Amino acid sequence: MSKIISRPLYIKRIQGFIGKNLIKVIIGQRRVGKSFILKQLIRSIEENTTGANIIYIDKELNQFNNVSDHQELYDFVKLQYSPGKKNFLFVDEIQEIKTFEKGLRNLLAEENIDIYCSGSNANLLSGELATLLSGRYIEFRISPLSYPEFIEFHKLENNNESLMKYIKFGGLPFLIHLEMDELLIFDYLRNIYSTILFKDIVKRFNIRSISFLESLVNFLANNTGSLVSSKKISDFLKSQKVNISARVVLDYISYFNSAFFINRAGRYDISGKKHFETIDKRYFEDTGLRNAIAGFSLAHIGQIIENIVYNHLIICGYEVFVGQLGEYEIDFVCKRQSEKIYVQVAYLIPNQQTIDREFGNLLKIKDNYPKYVVSMDDVQGNSFQGIQHCHLRDFLSKYL
Repeated sequence: MSKIISRPLYIKRIQGFIGKNLIKVIIGQRRVGKSFILKQLIRSIEENTTGANIIYIDKELNQFNNVSDHQELYDFVKLQYSPGKKNFLFVDEIQEIKTFEKGLRNLLAEENIDIYCSGSNANLLSGELATLLSGRYIEFRISPLSYPEFIEFHKLENNNESLMKYIKFGGLPFLIHLEMDELLIFDYLRNIYSTILFKDIVKRFNIRSISFLESLVNFLANNTGSLVSSKKISDFLKSQKVNISARVVLDYISYFNSAFFINRAGRYDISGKKHFETIDKRYFEDTGLRNAIAGFSLAHIGQIIENIVYNHLIICGYEVFVGQLGEYEIDFVCKRQSEKIYVQVAYLIPNQQTIDREFGNLLKIKDNYPKYVVSMDDVQGNSFQGIQHCHLRDFLSKYL
């Protein structure tokens, strides 16, 4: 097996379930490193389990083309199964196997086998077939590299130059095999974007209007972190001679969500503790892909770092909302079990007006949960009336 750089944040989460009678489902956007997580788990099992029998299927390899439905999956595993040993099944990109749930259920019920699979679809286990596995699986979401992982993977110092590379190029793990050359990296990222668009969205959902799909992606890339409704998007596209209804816009955006390509942050009324359904914000799973689509410009750096902070909070395990407090907006309300934090994000805080907005909005929240303002100002542990002011690099360097 080739050298694998460990991602202990995810491995530790999954290791506690090794040997448990649950299917471990590893989900995430294409090319975020799910295959390598599976390989790290295989290595860990081989090191810690005497005589482990590993059965491995990678649906991106031609040699497994004959495993195309649940019966062929079942038959393949039965041939590889070793009675008297501890058997472990790993299936990469399992959504490429039709009705795979039936095969997994039969294997889980009949044999002494520990099952792991990965997929690039948020709805991997939904619908009627998923009821076959109800209560028999647990999901782990894999994200692109966090900032600490990025500097470790690329062997960089933790400084502002490294941070700017992360802001510009994002966190897809394969970038470690490329020179830090803007043209080279963005060519690669545009190729990944095309793969996601055509393989995970157009093909899966039988999309006919590809030009509309691309126009929608461009709109969302140029409005990252802005509150937008499906009607606003529809109206804009009509102004560009693309006639599409708000209902279809919502459907298409849901396809991006399904492929883990673009994520939704819904609005949350802080005082009333209720959710708004009609207007929300959208953030890209990987900011490098966003930049490859819309271009990287300092004029948009505020949007990009807000996207990066959102992604970091998701990696930390928070459920993230856009806060609403009367007429005031809080960038992020973040909930994790009984914990809650509030986060405001700005590129720079150059004047009193910006201070009043970023800190003042948080001061209007009358509870004692931690509150942060994150920016790229040169601050070192500064605080204002209990609100912590963090440099983006410091905020991203911690798992809160």
